[in-house]
Amino acid sequence: MWPRAWNLLGIFLFFQFSNGLRDCGDIQVSASVIHLGASVTASCTINPNCLKPIGTATRIVWKLDLEKLPESWQHQREDGILQSNITLPHFNHTRAMLSCCLLWKETLQIIEQAELKAGYPPQPPSNFSCVMNHTTQVLTCQWKSGPSTYLPTNFTLKSYKSNDNCQSRKEPIQDCIAKDGESQCSILRNQLLLYQKVDIWVKAENVLGEAESSHLCINPMEVVKLDPPILQAAKASPGLDSSLRQPGCLRLKWKKARMSNHMEQMCELQYHRPGELTWVLVSPFLNSSTQHEGDNDLCGLLSATRYVLQLRCIRWPMGGHWSDWSRSLELTTKERRPRVRFDVWWRRRVQKLNHTMMDIQLLWKPVLTEENDNRVQGYLVFPSPPRQDGESRPLCNTTELSCAFQLPERAKEVTLTAYNIAGESSPTTITFWESQGTSVSNIHTSAPDAHSLWVGWDYPPGQPLPRAYVIEWCLAPAHQEDDCNGNWKIEPNGSSTGTLLDENIMPFQLYKITVSPLYDGTRGRPQHIYAYSREKAPFHAPKLKLKHIGRTWAELEWEPGIPELGKSPITQYTVFWTNSQDKEFSVILNASSRRCILRGLEPSTMYHVHLMASNQAGGINSTDLTVVTIALEEKDINVLLILISFFSVLVFCVIITLVCLHKNHKMKTQFWPNVPDPAHSSLGQWIPTILHGETIHLSSLRDPAMPPVSKIIVLKEEEKKLPAQTMGTDEEVKNLPHLVQAYILQGDPFLPEPHLTSSDPIQYGKVMGNQGYQRQHRSPAGLYLRSDSTQPLLADLTPSPKLYENMWFQKSPPDSRVPSSHGFPEEDSDDSTFLSYCPQGPLLDFPLLQGLKIEGAEGLSGI
Repeated sequence: MWPRAWNLLGIFLFFQFSNGLRDCGDIQVSASVIHLGASVTASCTINPNCLKPIGTATRIVWKLDLEKLPESWQHQREDGILQSNITLPHFNHTRAMLSCCLLWKETLQIIEQAELKAGYPPQPPSNFSCVMNHTTQVLTCQWKSGPSTYLPTNFTLKSYKSNDNCQSRKEPIQDCIAKDGESQCSILRNQLLLYQKVDIWVKAENVLGEAESSHLCINPMEVVKLDPPILQAAKASPGLDSSLRQPGCLRLKWKKARMSNHMEQMCELQYHRPGELTWVLVSPFLNSSTQHEGDNDLCGLLSATRYVLQLRCIRWPMGGHWSDWSRSLELTTKERRPRVRFDVWWRRRVQKLNHTMMDIQLLWKPVLTEENDNRVQGYLVFPSPPRQDGESRPLCNTTELSCAFQLPERAKEVTLTAYNIAGESSPTTITFWESQGTSVSNIHTSAPDAHSLWVGWDYPPGQPLPRAYVIEWCLAPAHQEDDCNGNWKIEPNGSSTGTLLDENIMPFQLYKITVSPLYDGTRGRPQHIYAYSREKAPFHAPKLKLKHIGRTWAELEWEPGIPELGKSPITQYTVFWTNSQDKEFSVILNASSRRCILRGLEPSTMYHVHLMASNQAGGINSTDLTVVTIALEEKDINVLLILISFFSVLVFCVIITLVCLHKNHKMKTQFWPNVPDPAHSSLGQWIPTILHGETIHLSSLRDPAMPPVSKIIVLKEEEKKLPAQTMGTDEEVKNLPHLVQAYILQGDPFLPEPHLTSSDPIQYGKVMGNQGYQRQHRSPAGLYLRSDSTQPLLADLTPSPKLYENMWFQKSPPDSRVPSSHGFPEEDSDDSTFLSYCPQGPLLDFPLLQGLKIEGAEGLSGI
């Protein structure tokens, strides 16, 4: 409880000290009201007795409303008073509080305050005028004050009586001070002399200045404003032939205001039809001197039309101010018989049942003119001429603008009238002409906007100009003339070559438009055209097809669709394609395009392509086509194949060359066996040279189609002939040279000799020779014998022997079928003759020569 009591005590002492400080300071300003934006200076002083309790360590702080101002210059005078001065260079507040504060223990305490105001001096009032109200007998003046001054401003109406057009002031009139916010003030009638001039003006004043309006020198009776008159409708009198009975006229009754009955006045009238914004002024409507009421006629109005009327008056000829408008009066003029002119058109409809009657459809339009101010309740169509008894029944009685009826074939005319409650209009005669005239040519259309069509045509060639044209239009399709029961109009100018159709034209609709020229006494044959004011977008876009594709391009094609009615032709195509990163590309093509090449594509990439077909109304997209570019084009593949082939052949040739160089001798003997010429060589030359370390595979040279030769035995001349059953035994073979033994068995020479059974056929050959072939001997030097085999014998004559079987065939004449005796050459033949039997060189397919390879030439020179 004790701490709380100490706190309350401290707060009480602080407030007591603050109240004491308020009486210790003083603030002075250069001006309390200044021009807005001007500078102001202020000074604040503090009594030294008030500073003793708090010490001298203090400072003065300035504030403008809640805003703290920058630090100002301060000092302590010799008498101990603390003083601070401040200057505000641009005071832009209309009203603010300037405070002088003392900073003590970081707390601001207000010492003194001064209120500052700023504004402008008043501007002269404008539009100053005064009106003498005749009913209240008060002169009221009003004005328009200038812009706001932001300061309290007083407006005072000042006036003086004068006798000489306000050149001198005679007697002042009591001032009238306007209330706050008002711009008018009044002077009572008892302070004025009605026919004495008064000098009067208004004065505006505030603390920064004053201003006056222009002076008026007026006679109060010359500025009188009358009360509005009373306007009423005059009642028709049965015995009075008044204009109220005439169509287009109104009779009005009026009265003067009660307080101004004795004054001469001039009045004016204004009227308009309901819904109209502008008024029609009739001035002067009447002049009245002593008459305080009367009747006046207002004519020239439309019949059967409602009007709103008002009346006002002014004192005349003395002048003054117009009274306010009277209360509005609404009246309706009398209706008159229709006065109308018709545009008429007709069609003869097809009649299939009765050939003695014709079916007519009659159409008409009332032509709007200035005189067409009456209402029409209906239309009547009568046959022409009328019946003699005058009781003709109408063919049509309708409120529409068309009717259909039947007439006999001999009838050629009808009459058309309009009627209302006042009667019928003058009749219009319609004659049914035959379509025998020339028709127009070159009909063409264009669309200025979505709800109109311009139709043009050319004059009928070789004919006088028509007097008019009839244009009909209706929604298509309409295959016959009477199918088009839509809209029509007449172009009255026969030299015209076109007209604008702006009634009932809708966008995106196809219309059939028919033009018929009208001549005197006949009409031309109708001609038609189809058109629309705005087209629809196409329903379908052509389907894209991929024709060719490469690495960086793709060729597309499409076929355009069939044109549709109601839709304009295609104006352009746009091809869009998107890659896998959703980046979109496009190209615009004209309407005649049927193909497109997309360039700049990336290899092995998928693209989504679609086509947009557009016309004047919009566009539509086709379905998407997905294409994938290839990695290599055909020409690149051909070049690559050529390069691969070239390098393959080059590598193969290099390998063959290296093999040939490495094994020249072996390859030579394998591919080109060196078979010596038997006539100029010995058997030793037939034996190949076996290099050290070389392995001979005789089996590689064997022809698999040749029968194998199991044994070859070479017999010398000096040896005795052995029996056939002992030749070729193992003992004989062992006595032969080693190289000869190696060639006895065809196959691997290092493998053991195979053991054949008695069932296996053994083929062998024997070579018998001597030291050489002697010319002087008649008998052959050697003999070649062969075993029984599938191979034909040399002595046999086969239909197609091989070259190695009968070598003598090469020397026999072409027509000889038998060789020389025994199949050997003549005795006079030499070695060259024997060589001629083998012109082709070594016989590689001869079994004996494949196995007969003997090294050494000793004792073999005769072979």
